[in-house]
Amino acid sequence: MHIPDGYLNVGTMVGTAAVSVGGVANAVRVVGKKFGEKQVPLMGMLAAFVFAAQMLNFPVTAGTSGHFMGAALCAILLGPWAMVIIFALVLMAQCFIFQDGGVLSLGANIFNMGIVGGLGGYAFYRLGLKLFGGRLHSKVVPSFLAAWFSVVLASAACALEIAISDVTPPLSVVLPAMVGVHAIIGLVEGAITVAALELIRSTRADLLDLQKA
Repeated sequence: MHIPDGYLNVGTMVGTAAVSVGGVANAVRVVGKKFGEKQVPLMGMLAAFVFAAQMLNFPVTAGTSGHFMGAALCAILLGPWAMVIIFALVLMAQCFIFQDGGVLSLGANIFNMGIVGGLGGYAFYRLGLKLFGGRLHSKVVPSFLAAWFSVVLASAACALEIAISDVTPPLSVVLPAMVGVHAIIGLVEGAITVAALELIRSTRADLLDLQKA
């Protein structure tokens, strides 16, 4: 999902970059007002964890591979706007240090994974909490679904942008290929997210309340 340069047309790059800049600016405003000394260090820790976890790929099918994304985990722990900042920082570091994703496509990558995937996945998490209730064990299913949807939504946005840029095969080819592979990756994403949240719940349950602090 880290789109390299040369895959998107100018309009798509400018449009997604504009939305990403606006999203990050709003995230900085919200986090600056609400966050204190407890949340900010955890943002740094989560950013480091996501950065490292995204470097580890696992095989999927037909020669493809995937990696943990982490948007849902960050949003569940610290809220959606802190997640946007974390992903902007992680994707910028990956882009400029490891050339993972193009410089001109950076806005699109932040848009896909941080805004569409992250915010979309978190919306499913909140919906799941309403449907399943807010009890301890009822949060497992919403967490899994949030993580799965975050990956699938991000891949769908990526496929749509590539298709409308008219550089590669049409949407009817790109969308099933992208979403199909990432639907499988999303299962791993969901399992890791739930496992991480359960580990935190059993060892440092206070961290799950930092959104409310």
